[in-house]
Amino acid sequence: MTTETILSIFLGIGLAASVGFRVFLPLFALSLASYFGVWDLNENWQWIGSLVAVLTLGVATLLEIFAYFIPWFDNLLDSIAVPLAAIAGTAVMVSTVADLDPVIIWSLAIIAGGGTATAIKGAGATGRLASTATTGGLANPVYASIETGTAVVVTAASIFAPILAAFLVIIILVIIFRIYRSIRPRTKT
Repeated sequence: MTTETILSIFLGIGLAASVGFRVFLPLFALSLASYFGVWDLNENWQWIGSLVAVLTLGVATLLEIFAYFIPWFDNLLDSIAVPLAAIAGTAVMVSTVADLDPVIIWSLAIIAGGGTATAIKGAGATGRLASTATTGGLANPVYASIETGTAVVVTAASIFAPILAAFLVIIILVIIFRIYRSIRPRTKT
């Protein structure tokens, strides 16, 4: 496995994790990176770097970011964003991974890309629901800002420092796991 292949896997995993926070932001960033020649995409996915894709994903990103600041609407968005995150997480992995057999690429994309995005989006949706229940939605804009900020940081790291992004993803997943373990009901033996 070449260095380029390893970096492309880290890029895909980092962007998939970002998709768990904001579905369109990492796709928009990947589109920009491809458009400006920062990253080359797989042959069948080069359309993501087209001007039409840049503009479409840019508008979708802005709409998604601002929609999360509407307290009742953000929970509705989360209900459709979880399956959308799985699809988008898989897509970013497939579009970025280079020089591997298609079976390996799709396996990585579904497990690492879709799985990471779904885990993070699911945890975020649960956190937002808890925020709505405990604060009547008043804390949701703060929650949305933190998610957007995290998506921006992980996306930028993915594109410009993929190894750092992989470490950030591990840290995020560990934090989610610890939070989950601390709130799940204990079974009595």
